[in-house]
Amino acid sequence: MEQLIERLSKKAVVLSGQSKKELERTCWMIVHEHKHGVMPTEYDIREIDEELYLEVLKTARDMP
Repeated sequence: MEQLIERLSKKAVVLSGQSKKELERTCWMIVHEHKHGVMPTEYDIREIDEELYLEVLKTARDMP
């Protein structure tokens, strides 16, 4: 599970760029893609794993 969190966090950081202003949104998108196999559309309201999202966000925030 730790490897998954690390991999998703790195992907979120890369997607959000050098500025971590969009990190919450980006982490949500990455976890959505992991669960559903596709990035969310503008009005996509499918459920995600909230616990996984929070772990990915925490890990991403702690990355340099």
